[in-house]
Amino acid sequence: MTEALASKTCTPCRGGIPPLTREHAELFQAQARQLAEEAHRIERSFRFRNFREALAFVQKIGELAEAEGHHPNISFGWGNATVSLQTKKIKGLHENDFIMATKIDRIFARTATA
Repeated sequence: MTEALASKTCTPCRGGIPPLTREHAELFQAQARQLAEEAHRIERSFRFRNFREALAFVQKIGELAEAEGHHPNISFGWGNATVSLQTKKIKGLHENDFIMATKIDRIFARTATA
């Protein structure tokens, strides 16, 4: 499933569609990602050795977000970053959120092995 999601590109969401149900969200859910707010948001926390690594990770996510046109909420500090995804126009989850989550996980995997 993650291979298929990673190969996709986010499509603009103009609203007017219902968010994914909990059941559909669970089908997309990456193993280490947490469903939050009654399956209306997904979130994952990442750990790093220092502030510089956390900042570099956040910058890479920012570049991805601009390229995809899909922007997560990110909080970070010394040695950590938390990324939260939700399609704001529908106030819930969309396939785009899982596409971004998969791509963010890949950025982390490359960062962790570098």
